[in-house]
Amino acid sequence: PFEGVAWTPRPPQGPPQGCFACIAKSPALRQASPVLSPSSAVYLMESKSYKGDSLRPAVPCKHSVEKKTMTNPTTVIEIYPDTTEVNDYYLWSIFNFVYLNFCCLGFIALAYSLKVRDKKLLNDLNGAVEDAKTARLFNITSSALATFCIILIFIFLRYPLTDY
Repeated sequence: PFEGVAWTPRPPQGPPQGCFACIAKSPALRQASPVLSPSSAVYLMESKSYKGDSLRPAVPCKHSVEKKTMTNPTTVIEIYPDTTEVNDYYLWSIFNFVYLNFCCLGFIALAYSLKVRDKKLLNDLNGAVEDAKTARLFNITSSALATFCIILIFIFLRYPLTDY
């Protein structure tokens, strides 16, 4: 029935219009379009100004009206306190344990850092803050004493005691 009809390509269209509920439906579940006569189908295929499907007219999304009338209520409920602000000094403790473990102070700092992480997971904010202060104290002490000992070793290597 379409002999002699010249097909004109249409420009590519963007993404399908409508909401996800309308686009995701299978074609059998979509609203059936009216049957077109062959002459009107040829007109739709040849028309460059028509933006819908070439075989059925565009059906507006029925959900767009619902989206405009529905309100989007939001409720914020904070169940747990914010424990992300508590610093656990974990990396500093590992560095002190591996490199500057003066009298096992780096190991003790690492143990308190792990306790801070555990208490943060259990949402014990006060206990995590107290253990974080203790871990910081042991890290400062371990770093200071180990640095002081390293400086003393370099001084005694440069100037041995036999010179005095």
